[in-house]
Amino acid sequence: MCDCKDEKIRALDEVLDSYGHDSGNLIGILQKTQDIYGYLPADIIYYVAQQTGISPAKVLGVATFYTQFRLEPVGKYLIMLCKGTACHVNGSDRIEAAVTAELGIQNGETTKDGLFTLKNVACLGCCSLSPVMMINEETFGSLTPDKAISILNDFRKREEETA
Repeated sequence: MCDCKDEKIRALDEVLDSYGHDSGNLIGILQKTQDIYGYLPADIIYYVAQQTGISPAKVLGVATFYTQFRLEPVGKYLIMLCKGTACHVNGSDRIEAAVTAELGIQNGETTKDGLFTLKNVACLGCCSLSPVMMINEETFGSLTPDKAISILNDFRKREEETA
């Protein structure tokens, strides 16, 4: 039986080696680190700091400055709901209300089963599809509350089929 933590540290060490442990590559290192862990755990921020010679405060500063980085674990499916101007005008608040009612979570929260996390974002750059949300890397546009709930149910069905 493998120790998954050791597996992740080995993967992170490979990332650090590929970037030469160079502090000038911090954003790339943090992106790959987040790919490995799903977020940036505090102990791993310290590890990256130690390995790159950057202060933990500076690593944390970069991780908190850029919205792409997460300091808390997220669900298997990260729902990014656009709240930009076009989406707002076209009903993103109604989509948010439907999603929060369906999942029982608010912005920034994860469902108890760990399946979904909701995150409101300033803009997804898909204004012609507004209102729009992304679930992981998949984009869904021209949403209505019913369509958003149907999409969530499709993801649930996928989970049931693979269980």
